[in-house]
Amino acid sequence: MEVILREDVEKVGARGAVVRVADGYARNFLLPKRLAVAATDANRKIVEQEREAYLRREAKAKSESEDLAKLMNNVTVTIRQRAGENNQLFGSVTAKDIADALEAQKYHIDRRKIQLDEPIRTVGEHKVAVRLHRDVTAEITVIVEAEQ
Repeated sequence: MEVILREDVEKVGARGAVVRVADGYARNFLLPKRLAVAATDANRKIVEQEREAYLRREAKAKSESEDLAKLMNNVTVTIRQRAGENNQLFGSVTAKDIADALEAQKYHIDRRKIQLDEPIRTVGEHKVAVRLHRDVTAEITVIVEAEQ
């Protein structure tokens, strides 16, 4: 069955692509989840209009993210935590802690956009990536200090 993809589907194709898939896969997965529509002339026109609107929204979101990234590249966040010997923290600094510290500086960033491989467990200066958009990443400095 030929379908037009409305979203990017892993191992099948990209948004707007006309692909041939098994009938059962289309009927049972793609069509009910609205990931695809049947490949008719009317649907091709509708999907093309949706794609153009999507590209406009995506371009706007990307430009806003790039502007925010320029501002955030100079941001330094200081977080105070209790620490023991050898500058090891009792607990750790997580993405939520960093998001809260950014919120205090009037940057409204979702904690899921802060990319920490693992929580910060030592005192010092750390570089943390913030993924603002699929193509835009800002890097902020997180300074972890020991509480007195």
